[in-house]
This record gives sequence, structure tokens and C-alpha cells, in this order.
Amino acid sequence: MKNSLKADIGLLIVTLCWGVSYILIDVCLSEMTNMGLNALRFLVAFGVAYIAAFKKMQHPSRETLRYAFFVSIALTIVYITATYGVMYTSLSNCGFLNALSTVFTPILGFLVFKKRPEKKIIPVVIICMVGIGLISLDSSFKPALGDIFCLGCAVSYAFHLQITDNAVKNEKVNAFQLGVFQLGLVGVYMLILDLALHKTPSIPQSGKVWAAAIFLAIFCTGLSFIVQAVAQQYTSPNHVGVIFALEPVFSGIAAYFIAGEVLLPRAYVGAVLMIGSLFVMEIDFGKKKRKEG
Repeated sequence: MKNSLKADIGLLIVTLCWGVSYILIDVCLSEMTNMGLNALRFLVAFGVAYIAAFKKMQHPSRETLRYAFFVSIALTIVYITATYGVMYTSLSNCGFLNALSTVFTPILGFLVFKKRPEKKIIPVVIICMVGIGLISLDSSFKPALGDIFCLGCAVSYAFHLQITDNAVKNEKVNAFQLGVFQLGLVGVYMLILDLALHKTPSIPQSGKVWAAAIFLAIFCTGLSFIVQAVAQQYTSPNHVGVIFALEPVFSGIAAYFIAGEVLLPRAYVGAVLMIGSLFVMEIDFGKKKRKEG
């Protein structure tokens, strides 16, 4: 199996974890503040990852720490805007606008980092956006304060993907260490913000919330961002953006089986379109045509 295919499979698993995370976040916010939840999940994720891979974390390079600082700032903004977006807009609006990182990733790559996108990225993005719209939008879509936060989340995450891509392509950067150190830095930033806003740290009060918070920390945060950092060595940020656009699909599946939520028929059409766009991105039509020739 090619490294690029392994990377995309790993990113699909990450996307699945994030799809489930919406339900877990809703559970945790019943007893915790936004910043407190983010601080807990990132600090626990960092602690578990650092201890589990203690030998691999020794002697980080200056470049690894420097990039960890920048990607952690972008990731902090992502989670601040995403969390407040959920508070001030509908989940359907939030899912649609957050997924706009699929569009912003190649655009920012071209405008800021001078990376020419693949020709097929345009139809792929169009198909993705139609699919996301069918899944997430309803007839009463209206702009709200949360929509602005979600747009900020999408732009910030596009920056995070591009900065991570630049980092892991640098020979002096250890991708695994980068993934772990960014967790710790985001956790520290969130804890400082939580203490500044609420004076005391926010801690779960029940076993159910503790379980949800720990799952978020280990699987939806720690493993996910480490896998993302490592996988981006073998795939492009445009591929990552398209794969992550499947998050609304997985969140809808999780909502159906866990919360009993049933999607509208058009939402299932949207899911098929998004999965189809992923196949379009992954298939090298030029190579296939050459073989046939």
C-alpha cells in the first residue's frame, strides 16, 4: 500500500473521530466552559502522547519548536471560533461554514504560499460544496454571529493546514514531535484564556462528562492531530481539505445511530456527492488514460 493511500486512510479515521466529537462536545458543555473543555482535552492529549512516546520526544529541533508555535496559534483560533460558532448559530450552519476550509485551503495555498492547485481541485470543490449544502443547509438559513465565527474557523483551519504542510516538508522538522507539541501549546493557551475569563478552571462534575472529555482528549484531539501532522508528509493540503469535508457525513451518521437523528433524503444525496468527490480527487485520470493508450 502506498504511503499516500495510508495517509488518506489515516485522515479518514481522523475525520470520523471529529464527526463523533460534536455529540461529545454537546455533552461536555452541559457542565464545562468552552475554554475549559478545550484546555482539558488538549492538555490531557499532550500528557498522554508525551508519556507514551517519551523517547521520540527527546531533543526537538529549533525548527520543530518554531513551527509548533505557529501551528498552535492557528489551531487555538480554530477551536475558539468553532466553539463559539456552535453557541451562536445552528449546527447545520456550523457544519456547512466550517467545511468551507475545503475551499479556502487551495485558495490560500495559491494566494499566500504561491502553490498552484491541481486542475481537478475546482470541480472537486464544487461537488463538495453542493454535497455539504445538501447535508447542512435548510430553507431558513440566516446569517448570525455564529456564522462569522464559523467562517473564521474555516479560514484559520485552512491556514493551519498550509502551515503544517510547509512544516512537515522541512527536513529539520520532526512531524511527530510537531503534532505533540502543538497539543501542549494549545492547551496552555486555552487554560490561560479560561482563567482570564472565569477565574477558576472548568472541571467535569459527572462520570458521563469525564468519559466524554477523555475520549475527546485522546482520540479526537491527541491521536487525530498527531496522525494529521504525520500524514501530511505524504499527501497535499488540498487532499486533506477534501477528506476533512467528509466530517458532516460522519457527524450525520453518528447522530443517526447515537442520537436517533434522521437526515432528510437530500442529505443522503449530499453524502454520496461528497464521497464521489473524494474518489475524483484520489484517482489519477491522466495515469489511467496513459495506461489505456
